[in-house]
Amino acid sequence: MCPDHRHRPRPSRVAGGRHRNRRQLLIASGGDPERLALEAAFAHLCAAAPVPASSGRTDRHRLNRTGDRQANRTLHAIVVVRMRHKHRTRDHVVRRTVKGFKTTEVTRCLKCFAVRETYRHLTSASGRSSTASPAT
Repeated sequence: MCPDHRHRPRPSRVAGGRHRNRRQLLIASGGDPERLALEAAFAHLCAAAPVPASSGRTDRHRLNRTGDRQANRTLHAIVVVRMRHKHRTRDHVVRRTVKGFKTTEVTRCLKCFAVRETYRHLTSASGRSSTASPAT
């Protein structure tokens, strides 16, 4: 057994994520979440960072198309499971839909939330605070 084995972050429980999904997100972080200084860096890595896609009077965003497509697929699976089985998420989808948001926009917001939650789990599992500022 490697002496560093006990310090390696383990995939933690994320609502809607099976062990295989959590493992894929840990792989996307490179197995070392400490190398990701900010939550935004993890979002870009997972292809879930919002990018402005406005034209004319329309103000909207889309997800970044670059990054780890497998991690993005995993986030999508987590969001779909939450939309089907979690009451809070279903209520959120209904509220947003009533406000005029499209399902794709709601899914984008939920992916960003899933990235935030996963980043917090990964950094807390590695022993680093999620509110820590990057080293300068």
